[in-house]
Amino acid sequence: GLVLRNEKCHEHYTTEFLYNLYSSEGKGIFDCRINVLGHLQQGGAPTPFDRNYGTKLGVKAVLWMSEKLKDVYRKGRVFANSAESACVIGLRRKTVSFSPVTELKKVTDFEHRLPKEQWWLNLRLMLKMLAHYQISLTEYVSGKLEH
Repeated sequence: GLVLRNEKCHEHYTTEFLYNLYSSEGKGIFDCRINVLGHLQQGGAPTPFDRNYGTKLGVKAVLWMSEKLKDVYRKGRVFANSAESACVIGLRRKTVSFSPVTELKKVTDFEHRLPKEQWWLNLRLMLKMLAHYQISLTEYVSGKLEH
């Protein structure tokens, strides 16, 4: 099972308390582990859109994990030995998709924490035009644009 807990859910039901409770009650039946995620958000305060989108991705992730467990659960054991065992959820070409970490490793610039290919860079000139920047015909034809 998976237990998710918010740091502000209750002053007495801490992560440590829940771990001890499940460890004690599940002794001999199941194991328990704690995994406290660090700060994940980059940027300013989350907007209502961010919160809504995060909730939707969370639901899709839990449904995906439930489906995957059916495929990998055999005789009381979980076999996570395929590329799909570790995935990242995200938006790709207007569709929410799960990308195996092994595939993402090839296309990620880890030093700068960015994709190696920035598909949207070719749109900068058009974005400047839509924002009513003064662009010469030469800049438009050549596609050259200052950063």
